[in-house]
Amino acid sequence: MEQLNLLGVALGLATLAGINLYLTVFVTGLAVNQHWITLAPQYQSLEVLGHPAIIIIAGILYFLEFFADKVPWIDSAWDAVHTVIRPIGGAMLGLQVLGHSTPAFDVIVALLAGSTTLVAHTAKASSRLAVNTSPEPFSNIGVSLFEDAAVFGGLALIYFNPLIALGIFAFALLAFLYFAPKVLRAMKVKIWLVFKKLNGPAETNLPGTLPTTLASHLQEPFARQNVLHETVAWALPCVSGRARRIPGNLFGALVATNEEPRKLVFVGRKGSRGFSQWLELDGMTVAREPKFLSENVVIFSESGKGPRYLFILPRSSGAQVEEAVEYLRARLAAPAAAIDPVEQLPAEPREQEPAIH
Repeated sequence: MEQLNLLGVALGLATLAGINLYLTVFVTGLAVNQHWITLAPQYQSLEVLGHPAIIIIAGILYFLEFFADKVPWIDSAWDAVHTVIRPIGGAMLGLQVLGHSTPAFDVIVALLAGSTTLVAHTAKASSRLAVNTSPEPFSNIGVSLFEDAAVFGGLALIYFNPLIALGIFAFALLAFLYFAPKVLRAMKVKIWLVFKKLNGPAETNLPGTLPTTLASHLQEPFARQNVLHETVAWALPCVSGRARRIPGNLFGALVATNEEPRKLVFVGRKGSRGFSQWLELDGMTVAREPKFLSENVVIFSESGKGPRYLFILPRSSGAQVEEAVEYLRARLAAPAAAIDPVEQLPAEPREQEPAIH
């Protein structure tokens, strides 16, 4: 039971270090130094955190993090720098809890503590990337204050009942790992949008031309879905957002064909497998939705009760998005009989049928 309590304290501190390493060290050290808590004999090794030099350094670093953590994108840059620092700090805290233990148990706890800190850090960094898409800073401040409060509450729970703290932290980490693939895909999309914005033109309404060819890695899923051998009118590289029957945050392309004027097909690759899905446009409305980092194509039912599709493009693709939206609106506004499904294809000569006498 004693070793289980030690493991609870070690992994609990490691989890909190993944959220805010400096605050965890500062509060724990200050509580020890000021005798706000009395360490049990098995935790006497944590007395080193109460050394004035450690408290001062941790306090200064937390002071810097307190402000950096509340500024959009500065917080993500800070998290990127601490991708290595926090897991190392979490592993060292875990080892410090053990004091003089067996070498094998030290290695096990160091690996577990470092991994736990890394998972907690990844959850924090990914949530910040999602919050940073909103242009106002208040959501960043609110999330940062909530994280600081979670560290205080977690430290109090570790002190009063390490086993309950271990159970709660383990449940939270397992829940994050369950959703990790979706979270990591969302992080990849946010980083891609940031990169495109930083390297794209400042003017988003420059004239653009819709691409008419598919990337090589998307040709296979399009050909597999292309039972009628449709030809590409345009293919807009994008990422799927909220879309029925389409996985979220999937890189691919939104394709319009010459033969199906009232349909679109989204093609992409999910891992090593191709993915394709047709979208019916009859009864739908197509809109352009500018965001801080992205230009979105939104397709939704006119009645408000049907499916809703969202496709995300970089902010620099504004002209292409506008052109695609106007193209689709014109197709939907025209009567179905007035649209020539092969208007962009050369007419094939027909064989003359023999006259019947």
